[in-house]
Amino acid sequence: MGAKILIIDDESQIRKLVRVNLRAHGFSTIESSTGNDGVLQAATARPDLIILDLGLPDMDGIETLSQIRECSTAPIIVLTVRDDEQAKVSVLDHGADDYVTKPFGTGELMARIRVALRHAAHQTSEPVLHVGQLTIDLPSRAVHHNGNLVNLTPIEYDILKILAINQGRVVTHNQLIQQIWKDRNYDATSNYLRVYIGHLRKKIEDDAARPKYIITEPGVGYRLVVN
Repeated sequence: MGAKILIIDDESQIRKLVRVNLRAHGFSTIESSTGNDGVLQAATARPDLIILDLGLPDMDGIETLSQIRECSTAPIIVLTVRDDEQAKVSVLDHGADDYVTKPFGTGELMARIRVALRHAAHQTSEPVLHVGQLTIDLPSRAVHHNGNLVNLTPIEYDILKILAINQGRVVTHNQLIQQIWKDRNYDATSNYLRVYIGHLRKKIEDDAARPKYIITEPGVGYRLVVN
């Protein structure tokens, strides 16, 4: 069997749907229907990835997420019925790697799982990162697109590096601002971030108006992908 995945959801039909699809793709599964048992399974069964529903009967979803993150470094994909920006930012800031809004397509969920597992497998520091036609040489801080050197400012490079290290995952505005500017004045610095993202897109995208690398998650942050 492939990677071991823990499904934490109180709805038996959802667990069955996810379980059947995961096993069809060669994964093994463990299941929990409560937050307390989910935290225990995360700590003892040592899953490779965790799918966590926030609407659990015995524990607040964010509290469950925080407790799991204290005992496990496995990627966590959150399932949520809430589609508002604040909820998405909150789960990412509390340690989730990604989120999928219910109702969800199984194809989308499987794609998010593959991305999270790939990221976890390559989490060790790599000297060179490859994202589509982009090559990011970490030791030399050099970026090439289609084999051509791209001249980036230090801040543009730092933004691209953070997004590339987290390829496929949403990086929130706040996470980028804290890592690059170490600034708590979010409202002011977020304007700078948008400007730098715009400049960066003009340098690495074939069409900055229709980006294929740096994708905006409205109100949340950015995700580096290859469409």
